[in-house]
Amino acid sequence: MATATQTFDDLDKALLTELQKQFPIDHRPFQLLGEKLGMSEQQCLDRVARLKSTKVIRQLSAIFDTRALGYQSTLAAMRVDSSRVDEAAEVISQHPGVSHNYKRNDPFNIWFTVAVPPNDSLEQVIQILHTLAKADETIVLPTLRLYKIGVKLDLTGQEAPLENAEDIYDEKRRMAAKPPLTDEDIRLIRVMQEDLPMLELPYVVWAEQAEVTEEQLFAWAKKMEHLGYMRRFAAILHHRNAGFLANAMVVWQVPQEQVDPVGEEMARFREVSHCYRRPVYPNWPYPLFTMIHAETHSACMDVVKRIEARVGQFPHKSLFSTKEYKKERVKYFTPELDRWWHDVGQPTLQRLQG
Repeated sequence: MATATQTFDDLDKALLTELQKQFPIDHRPFQLLGEKLGMSEQQCLDRVARLKSTKVIRQLSAIFDTRALGYQSTLAAMRVDSSRVDEAAEVISQHPGVSHNYKRNDPFNIWFTVAVPPNDSLEQVIQILHTLAKADETIVLPTLRLYKIGVKLDLTGQEAPLENAEDIYDEKRRMAAKPPLTDEDIRLIRVMQEDLPMLELPYVVWAEQAEVTEEQLFAWAKKMEHLGYMRRFAAILHHRNAGFLANAMVVWQVPQEQVDPVGEEMARFREVSHCYRRPVYPNWPYPLFTMIHAETHSACMDVVKRIEARVGQFPHKSLFSTKEYKKERVKYFTPELDRWWHDVGQPTLQRLQG
């Protein structure tokens, strides 16, 4: 598999596939990972550093569960005049809680996700963004049930076509009662959500930044994963640079009583990175959303056909991203959102209420 400018040998492919699953939280993580893949610590570190410098690996960090941390988040879609799409998308992307923002081939032509801290009003933020973007219409599509989350691109071609049951998102685990986050928790989250230093002993640096010992950091990470605050520690790839040139958001018009069993089955397809149940509207009758990643447009459509062969045929639309405006991880417990509220949010809200 290759992009227009890069090729990967078998070891690159195995490394990239493994990095997306789980990166070791250990004193010498590159040594452990290298041993698993048959190379030395330095060879492993050098390869990861190269794949980062060539923008195949987007980030290597802790991946936290937005909702478990108390943040509110939603997918939203806007219908904006075609002559103003880029301008509207730029306004939306300026919000620090917007992690994904795409133009898609649909009358609802701007699709974005936004997250806000526990004490902020998600409804107000959507209202403000709708106003600033001068959208004709906005529909809010929060997650009603999450069947699967997590992009794990198979570069080896050797992964099983269907996920095991343990790979599917555990909603009960997220909903289980958790102890409230402490100041130390928040300090460690701020550190571990950043990109891992490319060093033989990277966690030593992070432990110093968080004002804990390395052993305390390891114990904390294990606890946070057990409690469901942290989903995993892994790499996120630049899909296109990794050779996956197409992604389709396929929305399915499934009868309400069938959504859960159908969603659970769709989530088992390895090419499906995200699978959600969302609300329907008179002008949007699609409760089931699947994100599909593949090397080409036609490969995405082949996955759709395989899904239909397994779950049955339902009316659906395949929305391909035609332009990426923003794609980055949400940073939790940082001051950027406060600045946005002060500079943009509050003045706009006052005008709306005035």
